[in-house]
Amino acid sequence: MKAFLKKLSYLLPILILIGFYACKPAKQSYSSPKVYDFNHPEKFIMPESLHEISGIAFYKGKSDTIYSIQDEEGRLYRQAWGNKKQQHTVFGKKGDYEDLAILNETVIILRSDGTLFTFPFTEAIQPKAGKIKEWADILPDGEYESIYADQQTNQVYLLCKNCKGDKKKQTMSGFIFTYNPAKKELIASGNFSMDLSELVTSGQILKTGLKASALTKDPHSGDWYILSSVNKLLLVAGPDWKVKSVYRLNSSIFAQPEGIAFDNQMNLYISNEGDELSSGNILKFKRKP
Repeated sequence: MKAFLKKLSYLLPILILIGFYACKPAKQSYSSPKVYDFNHPEKFIMPESLHEISGIAFYKGKSDTIYSIQDEEGRLYRQAWGNKKQQHTVFGKKGDYEDLAILNETVIILRSDGTLFTFPFTEAIQPKAGKIKEWADILPDGEYESIYADQQTNQVYLLCKNCKGDKKKQTMSGFIFTYNPAKKELIASGNFSMDLSELVTSGQILKTGLKASALTKDPHSGDWYILSSVNKLLLVAGPDWKVKSVYRLNSSIFAQPEGIAFDNQMNLYISNEGDELSSGNILKFKRKP
């Protein structure tokens, strides 16, 4: 009996380990677009003022300066990569500012209710921006977090995070404006709709929809890169807005992805809002040769 108990004492830890790993859920696998490695980013931790960073952009793709906003203060921040010291210009009152774009010589900032704010890029170095124009009631009622500006066509694209009818139709609404720099006017230039039904059916996104949190375009392929913080994924769509691929994001790397942009070297940047445990950050993914 003693011999049996002795053998059991040796075997028991092994059996416990076997049982533990047998019950442990399979490790989630995360893929990346073929020219980027989402598992090994270069991370830039934000200062406290950008704990809730919500949008990022570059001026003509130049990566020497990152422009960003956060979703509580009407401030446009600027700083060099890796340098926490930043400066800002005030462009508005407190509000829920979600994304920004720099269209040639014009800064465009999106508030969550669909209101846009435009001002000359030259004002971005001033303590308080001047020549600000506010564009209210140009979009249907809804919640908006994604804007992209095309430098060649002067067209501005906006995605609706939450618009009436999208959930029932399993679609996502988008709207296009053309900016006239001479007259400083935004001209409505059409709309489009993304079909999300297959993603809902396959369980890749929630039944409530994609809930886009940021948008940019690959300037070479014309593919759209759309972030969804709620669904923790990056969706790539073709120029026709048809879904091409979906990449699940690792929440330990992408805490709350809210901003996305390419630089002129085709490196990809994704910003994450901070939370109770981690600071806001920007992740840089170098394009593979």
